[in-house]
Amino acid sequence: MRIAIASDHAAIELKAELTAWLRELGHEVADLGPDSGERVDYPDYGYKLAQRVAGGQADRGVALCGSGVGISIAVNRNPACRCALVSEPLSAALCREHNDANVIALGARLTGVDMAKACVTAFLQTEFAGGRHGPRVDKLGAPSV
Repeated sequence: MRIAIASDHAAIELKAELTAWLRELGHEVADLGPDSGERVDYPDYGYKLAQRVAGGQADRGVALCGSGVGISIAVNRNPACRCALVSEPLSAALCREHNDANVIALGARLTGVDMAKACVTAFLQTEFAGGRHGPRVDKLGAPSV
């Protein structure tokens, strides 16, 4: 699977761990930065990740910042992206199954490496259920208000 991953400075170490692990599993991973722990603005990296997913260069995305909140908001500015902030595997699976999320966000200050890996595993292994969820997901990309 083609996976794009991006973070801010607070999540640089978690990004490095997840990137190496995902590559070991055989995924094609695009690390969109940053490359150092110097302070950066999470919206810049959230937008870059969203463009990659929305443009079809990545099948899924993993967005990381200190809490996961800020970067998830940035990713969700792109109407082609459905980014869910998750903290455990059940929410990671349900965001795929019910919401067809194509990006997950995790907070590096709130989620350890093992839990982050469990969330990413659930996210990547779960398929969208479709059915009654399909029309709801369609509305997410085209608000009627």
